[in-house]
Amino acid sequence: MSQYKVVANMEWTSKCNARCVMCPQHLIHKPQLMQQQTFDRVLERINPKDVYRSVIAGYGEPTTHPLFDQFIAAVGDHPVRFDLVSNGQELDEQRLRHIDGKVELMLVSFSSIDPEVYAKVHVKLDHDRVKRNIQLAQRILKKTAFGISLTPLPECLDSLPQTIDWLKQQGVQILTMSPTLYNRSGTLTEHETSTLRLRQLIDEYDLHSQELDFIPSFRDSLSQRWHNRFKCTPRNSDLFITAGGEYLYCYNDISHRHGIGHVDQLSIRDALARREQSRPIAELCNNCNMLDRYRPVELFQVAGKVLGNRVAGLMGA
Repeated sequence: MSQYKVVANMEWTSKCNARCVMCPQHLIHKPQLMQQQTFDRVLERINPKDVYRSVIAGYGEPTTHPLFDQFIAAVGDHPVRFDLVSNGQELDEQRLRHIDGKVELMLVSFSSIDPEVYAKVHVKLDHDRVKRNIQLAQRILKKTAFGISLTPLPECLDSLPQTIDWLKQQGVQILTMSPTLYNRSGTLTEHETSTLRLRQLIDEYDLHSQELDFIPSFRDSLSQRWHNRFKCTPRNSDLFITAGGEYLYCYNDISHRHGIGHVDQLSIRDALARREQSRPIAELCNNCNMLDRYRPVELFQVAGKVLGNRVAGLMGA
């Protein structure tokens, strides 16, 4: 059986307190909360042999889960690294103190310091409240790294310099952005920004490129490509586990319709083995801008950048 590591995307809830324009929440037919029994089973399935990093995210807002505190306490004792992604609305002082030290990285999705832009992008969220919570997080989190995931929508880019300046004034040092705006199987074509343009901005403002976070090692990347019939690097490097406990064919399956098995019946290794034999699904893949995201040459370039960053980190340690 093939052996390589992936990122596990763990969805605690597919319900959300926002209606962000880049997230087609309306396509989720039955939003739900992860139950305690399913949560326990998922933690059993996530192991260091198969998963090098687990991201608490999915298509809902994890901080709204009624068992959030219990879940956070549990992942704090897990041998695999856990990171948390949030829109920041519910990150009050009590919750931040509970998070501190339980996850390695706390990321808040933030579109703009401009209130008009923010209101158009992060619909239903309170801009001032989120800004206060960012300041709180920067002050309170000591054991957990804190950063901002900048939204790569075209409407956010004009105010990007001001947004970065404000965040740096608050002391935020980890500023990340994806070089690709995932069009979610063709649902965001009107918002597209070229990857080349986004990479230029990432380099210009010395941001952390999120594409580097899903490559555990060059060897793993080659093994993923070798063993999967369908050569889609973004899909093959990530395994999405829904709030209901289903392994998804791809994280861009917003509707949660294309499951490949449940955590009660399949281990992560078994789920990966089943996915390796799968072919493209027209409904998901035909209009997806991630399909050809990494061709061999680009894969080598990104892997080289990962290696260079790690060597630089070791030299600076």
